[in-house]
Amino acid sequence: MDGIICIYKPRDYTSFDVVAIIRKLFKTAKVGHGGTLDPLAEGVLPIFLGNATRAVDFQPVNDKEYVAGFRFGLTTDTQDITGQVTSCSGEYVSRNKMIFVERRTGEIQQVPPMYSAVKVDGKRLYELARNGVEVERKPRTVTIHSIKVEQYADNEGIMRVHCSKGTYIRTLIHDIGQDFGAGAIMTSLVRTKSGVFTLDDCFYIDELRKRVNDDGTESLRRLLRPMDELFASYPRANLDDTQTALFKNGAKLAADRIRLERIYSGTYTVYGFDKTLLALAQISEDHSLKIVQRFGAAGITDDFGPYRPTLNITEEESGEFGD
Repeated sequence: MDGIICIYKPRDYTSFDVVAIIRKLFKTAKVGHGGTLDPLAEGVLPIFLGNATRAVDFQPVNDKEYVAGFRFGLTTDTQDITGQVTSCSGEYVSRNKMIFVERRTGEIQQVPPMYSAVKVDGKRLYELARNGVEVERKPRTVTIHSIKVEQYADNEGIMRVHCSKGTYIRTLIHDIGQDFGAGAIMTSLVRTKSGVFTLDDCFYIDELRKRVNDDGTESLRRLLRPMDELFASYPRANLDDTQTALFKNGAKLAADRIRLERIYSGTYTVYGFDKTLLALAQISEDHSLKIVQRFGAAGITDDFGPYRPTLNITEEESGEFGD
């Protein structure tokens, strides 16, 4: 099975738990996910199956949106409600200060939390944290597009955050608490959007289990969305039958002889004569088709050497923590 299905990840499940469930329900080994969620978090989790796993790292739209609960007046070692309390200031933050929260937009620097899947010297930070080890982490640049405080009273509230991939919402809340001198933790998190996928696109795990029980595994195939949807914003490079055969055999194609939807300097989707999505590509300086990512058979060579299909995401690779 090839395609994408969006799952509503339940609270207290890791992203890998969901991958394992989908692998079993769909009876396929090649499964990956489009962005780790903490066990505390719930919401939109795109799942990629089969050939679509090769598209995970190439989504042109990969912003996220979250609805997060927060509380001022304390901090924890995990920066959320699940951790051990490390300070309790009891400091009260007035409603008037929420305007400063909403102005915290643009590019910011974030230091990844110790309880995260980031690797330092080959070790996951959360593995070190569980052993009581804290190491220096390099700050990362992320983008906060918007913050809207939707509810706030008595030091607790709910905010909606639109941000770039790689943003830690609990760290954002922690840092806001530090700025106010009060401390803050994240109390809940729902991802409402991941790339082009929203809550409206999600299926619940129990719903899928019922479909399998009632109609068998094959009934799930109809729920899969083609990976073409991810790249709808890209213009197409349409190959004829001869070009398709040459392309599949690893030949270098002259872009000037390909029927391009429009001429520009960005990425194209490359479609074969049978309307199948074969690759993402760009036009190189010598006017040849430069491959960004293939979706065809493994073993084909291109400008970047032997093609290696995307590996399945394992529990270690996906980690347990990451907004």
